[in-house]
Amino acid sequence: MADVASPAGPIPRSRASRAKSILFHAVVWLLTLIVVGPVALVMLFRFVPPPATPLVIGTILTEGPVFQRWLPLDSISPNLVRAVIAAEDGKFCSHYGFDLEAIDKALDRNAAGGRLRGASTISQQTAKNLFLLPDRTWTRKGFEAYFTLLIEGLWPKRRIMETYLNVAEWGPRRFGAEAAAQSNFGKAASELDALEAARLATILPSPRRYRADEPGPFVIRQSRIIFERMDDVRRDRLDACVFQ
Repeated sequence: MADVASPAGPIPRSRASRAKSILFHAVVWLLTLIVVGPVALVMLFRFVPPPATPLVIGTILTEGPVFQRWLPLDSISPNLVRAVIAAEDGKFCSHYGFDLEAIDKALDRNAAGGRLRGASTISQQTAKNLFLLPDRTWTRKGFEAYFTLLIEGLWPKRRIMETYLNVAEWGPRRFGAEAAAQSNFGKAASELDALEAARLATILPSPRRYRADEPGPFVIRQSRIIFERMDDVRRDRLDACVFQ
């Protein structure tokens, strides 16, 4: 006579196997989403201009059409490259995505009760602008660090700079160097002189608060400082990784 399985007996093997299969596929999809997907996206954007960024999409949905035109780096004035290095990241060509010394200084200043400030490199800002929304959560900072490592490992510095200058916000519904040059000075990005480039670099941290075409006292003062630092960038070849 055959044995009869007790209702309180072990879970049938077919049900346990099905649960393991579901768990396995969930893990595979999660790894694909977190690892393979971002790597594939970063590799794609090394060669193909990104069609949009999260901030551009959000701006279109809330404010209307944006002005943005992708330019190869050869069509952007070298003055603007030197200006953003002078203003944002003097160690752009020598670090691997993070300026640890600047981070330490920012932490000390914040701990001492000074004005809260970050220490983002151009690489970090490129990762944030290209892939993420500009919120201020630790989760976003974690993804920013991950994408920074990816673009530093998979892109040349020249591509990082090219992407940064094309996706950065330079005013309400204005994204990229061409939009910045046309809306502020009525000229192409390739024609920007050194002082105009310095003014555009000055307003980058707060493009909706300051203007480059009608500069106030802060923009005038700070752009003069950046203008002078641009000579240091050229002299010390701090832009060598871009203009090889």
